Amino acid sequence: MNTFGLGHDVVDVAAFAEQLGQPGSHMRALFSVREVRQAEDRARQKNDGEAVHLAAKWAGKEAFLKAWCDFLGSAPFPFTLDNFPWREIEILDDSRGVPHVSLSGDASPAFQTDYSGSIPDVRISLSHDGPVASAVVMIQSGNDSREIR
Repeated sequence: MNTFGLGHDVVDVAAFAEQLGQPGSHMRALFSVREVRQAEDRARQKNDGEAVHLAAKWAGKEAFLKAWCDFLGSAPFPFTLDNFPWREIEILDDSRGVPHVSLSGDASPAFQTDYSGSIPDVRISLSHDGPVASAVVMIQSGNDSREIR
């Protein structure tokens, strides 16, 4: 299996929580309803704040963007930072709590464009501990049965 793209991001949870809470902030609108619902549920289960879970999801979105850009190499990017479809790139946990990337809307066909001769497989790892949340995303050749959802 070949790795085509690698992305990593770290988020300062306190600064992220402050930005979420600012009047007029549009940060929450960059998450899907499902992402917010999962963050709320996880916060209730863990008896901690929603911001830490959203920060981890934000790190996942940023790491995915970086891995996607790395994957594309010199090919044209389908989006700019001004029109990147943040809500269409969801970082969701499955029934076992394992995170995965789910694409919808314009993001899905744009990502599935065959730049490498195979449908890419996306692997993600999220972590949050104390003041930081982090994510690593790896885009690989899709030679096995696991594909982006």
